[in-house]
Amino acid sequence: MASHSDTLVVFFGATAGANGGKLGSDEREIILLVWQIVDLHEKKVGKLQRCLVKPDTLELTDQCKEETGLTLDEVVKAEPLDKVLQQFQQSVSSELKCLGRSTYTLCVNSPLVIRQALHPEASKKNLVLPECFFSFVDVRKEFHKCCPNAGPVQKLELPSMLEYVGLPAVSEQLMGVREVSSMVQLTLCILAEPYNHKFSSVETVKYKFDSGTCSKTEPVDSETVIRARGLPWQSSDQDIARFFKGLSIAKGGVALCLNAQGRRNGEALVRFVNSEHRDLALERHKHHMGSRYIEVYKATGEEFLKIAGGTSNEVAQFLSKENQVIIRMRGLPFTATPQEVLSFLGPESPVTDGAEGLLFVKYPDGRPTGDAFVLFSCEEYAQNALKKHKQILGKRYIELFRSTAAEVQQVLNRYMSTPLISTLPPSPIVPVPVLATPPFLPAASSTRDCVRLRGLPYTAGIEDILEFMGEHTVDIKPHGVHMVLNQQGRPSGDAFIQMKSSDKAFMVAQKCHKKTMKDRYVEVFQCSTEEMSIVLMGGTLNRSGLSPPPCKLPCLSPPTAYAAFPTPPAILSEAALYQPPLLAAPRPPQTTTHSPAHTLAYYPPHPHLYMNMNMNYTAYYPSPPVSPSTVSYFAAPPGAVAAAVAAQPHPAAAASPVLPQHGALVRMQGLPYNTGVKDILSFFQGYQLQPDAVLILYNFSGQCSGEALITFPSEEIARRAVAERSNHPFYGQQVHLIFCN
Repeated sequence: MASHSDTLVVFFGATAGANGGKLGSDEREIILLVWQIVDLHEKKVGKLQRCLVKPDTLELTDQCKEETGLTLDEVVKAEPLDKVLQQFQQSVSSELKCLGRSTYTLCVNSPLVIRQALHPEASKKNLVLPECFFSFVDVRKEFHKCCPNAGPVQKLELPSMLEYVGLPAVSEQLMGVREVSSMVQLTLCILAEPYNHKFSSVETVKYKFDSGTCSKTEPVDSETVIRARGLPWQSSDQDIARFFKGLSIAKGGVALCLNAQGRRNGEALVRFVNSEHRDLALERHKHHMGSRYIEVYKATGEEFLKIAGGTSNEVAQFLSKENQVIIRMRGLPFTATPQEVLSFLGPESPVTDGAEGLLFVKYPDGRPTGDAFVLFSCEEYAQNALKKHKQILGKRYIELFRSTAAEVQQVLNRYMSTPLISTLPPSPIVPVPVLATPPFLPAASSTRDCVRLRGLPYTAGIEDILEFMGEHTVDIKPHGVHMVLNQQGRPSGDAFIQMKSSDKAFMVAQKCHKKTMKDRYVEVFQCSTEEMSIVLMGGTLNRSGLSPPPCKLPCLSPPTAYAAFPTPPAILSEAALYQPPLLAAPRPPQTTTHSPAHTLAYYPPHPHLYMNMNMNYTAYYPSPPVSPSTVSYFAAPPGAVAAAVAAQPHPAAAASPVLPQHGALVRMQGLPYNTGVKDILSFFQGYQLQPDAVLILYNFSGQCSGEALITFPSEEIARRAVAERSNHPFYGQQVHLIFCN
């Protein structure tokens, strides 16, 4: 506690970029440190020390040069940060000894220099900071205790605080010296009569992240949660905590998000101890983790609980052992026993408490999923276990990688919420309106107006295919690019493209066959719409590019017993949104007494029904200019669509498309993930929009994709909206508006 310290060390720092209220937000390195000792008992001050710091990146912004008065030549001659911190310790220790004091606490004008500059930079450079940098007092908060009428803490500035207590502003021009001198004068003032203040509100910086679990019943403040995107897939909770070094994450406050296949998708939800730390975390938007920049957005407590919250006593008991390293095993044989797993790991990586340190993940009916979590008492044992990655157990290779307590809970949540056959809704079909009147799935035809691309790089996307097609891109039909995915939801290397005529398809096959894409040659064959449709519906093509007879193809329809059920629209459970969608491609139009002819059907995931089928999965990409850059768009989350359809007063109402048929279309990109229709209507207030003119795009996991389509009454209004609103922030975030007509 500062009240027990003998001295304060008034401390200031500046970076090579933004300073003041934006210190640390641009990830620039520290170039200046200034400090001075204040004896709390004798009310005396020590010598003012000013040290330049040499950054690794020798570059100063114009703003920095103007504010600090420093030049690059001066900074180049300075010592690096680790050397300057050693000088700091030696200087402070020497002065304390002369004063006959033993303890001290840092005093800063804002937590930014400690939390947003010093700790993140030391973490990236693998520097071990002295213990004194893990606690400090904020002079603004201490002043606010003495003078609560001076204004809110966030708006207090050194000149205004000095003026409030009747002290003149410091005339020193040198940056750092001016701020430290002002803080010293202010400190001496509030220590004396009539304030007689005691510095006692010490803020601390956590040494490490505390893992743990979160109950679904636990209240989580939405003002404390962020979403981080673009993480390396192998990132652990400790890696994420290191990215946010200097900020206090709540215990168990890192939840790694999983995709539909149960693998990490590069996103995480992070919960901080309060809104102040959450706001500082948002300032690290597009800061780097290694060579990757990480996007940071606001999230909600509800989203965090969906991912990290749990009620399983089994998980709580498994994670009750403190300071354990968690390893996830994936791909285990379904018949694997605890003893076989222990033998596989071997004596060099003993599991904590033997079989009790294993947690096998199962479906609600007790069937194994092939996943398990293992506890190790130390890092050495865990490292030995990770060396077994992709080694064989039985007849299967096993994947091993680091895991977290939140991931344990999330994986259990995912599998335990998988619906059983006996609990399926009355009908597996949920009508989903499409964006355009023609369905994406083409009508079968023997006309050879399509081409098949085989041997695509697995990293190839829609933009790569369009570049590969070159001048022939103009001959692609609208919504004519179809990429085929395998059973794991990954690119299979195949794609089909609908051309405007068979002659155009022939020309593409002749000119593009064995043309190179990303160092791989791609085979291009002319084929028919019928052959393409068979693959898109789950069939296969043989090596010559021709289809086997349709009668031999696996049927994707549900078994007869389920098809015979009545067909009122069913509401998908929340859990179903997190299951892997086994039928990624929409069904062809089906005409029944309950659904119109132009409605596509989406089947909720039912592993027990389709698990043994040899299916392909297809991702649809509309043609430019409105092609999305991510896979598999739905107009709305399946559950939300089903609920909306169920609420229609008449069955025929489901036939109405989501967007009006007339008007001008504008695409919004870069939306926050908690965006709602009301938010978009508010953003475009005054442009004559109706609620049904807004369509938010969602991915297969039921999460907002960050994009939306808006239909304006006319092209003139749409163009005016794009011109006038393009530079306006959307809830603090920059969005892109694209006119699509």
